[in-house]
Amino acid sequence: MSAHGIRRTPLQPIAALALLLLPLTGCIRAPSFDILGSFFPAWLLCLTVGLLLTGAARWLLSRIHVVVALPVLAYPSLAVLFTLALWLTCFR
Repeated sequence: MSAHGIRRTPLQPIAALALLLLPLTGCIRAPSFDILGSFFPAWLLCLTVGLLLTGAARWLLSRIHVVVALPVLAYPSLAVLFTLALWLTCFR
């Protein structure tokens, strides 16, 4: 028994270690593409397509004469929106 009257079992350190290693279970397989013999991470492809879609959205907004109030916030937000939407659509 310890000083506080709580008895430690041998399973507590193992359970603590398992709890600490639990977040690492998501790192088993990373989605990647084989392009010309090199493996590229899928998030890089999603980011590239998201940036291209943001450029297309900017072009479309300028063609229909829509004024974006805060482009410093709007275009990075669009890029993140397109990138994460592609990720969720293709790799969920």
